[in-house]
Amino acid sequence: MKKYLIATIMIILLIISVFWTNMAYAADNNSVVENETTDRAIDQETESQLVELKENVANSLEDYKEKYGSDVYGTVAYILNIVRIYSIPLCFLGIAIGAIHQYVIGVRKLDTLEKGMALIVTFVTILIICQILPLAFAVFVKFGRG
Repeated sequence: MKKYLIATIMIILLIISVFWTNMAYAADNNSVVENETTDRAIDQETESQLVELKENVANSLEDYKEKYGSDVYGTVAYILNIVRIYSIPLCFLGIAIGAIHQYVIGVRKLDTLEKGMALIVTFVTILIICQILPLAFAVFVKFGRG
């Protein structure tokens, strides 16, 4: 009996939340339409910054293509450079989570201790691979292609 009561309450809350979000969305759309005549969604300064950022990325990609002498090699080098840059904070975050599992939670639970060590080893390995892969690619392309 208790299960049915909880399920009924959950369904009613779900229905109310769906109607409430639809009403809030409709109200937001009306205000955007009214303000569209007076204000733009993106002002000129933000638009110019976005265009400048897009041009910088395109120029950087073109620089890689010129440096490696091929569209494919330049694109791969550009992607590997982005992976190299973004892998550092993500792997440090993973190492921190693994250290928390090993040294904080693992004091009381031995299975979490092993999980923490596995996380640390995994993220250190991923970090090393992501940092060495662009170098190995550059060496291969420069000296291996002939």
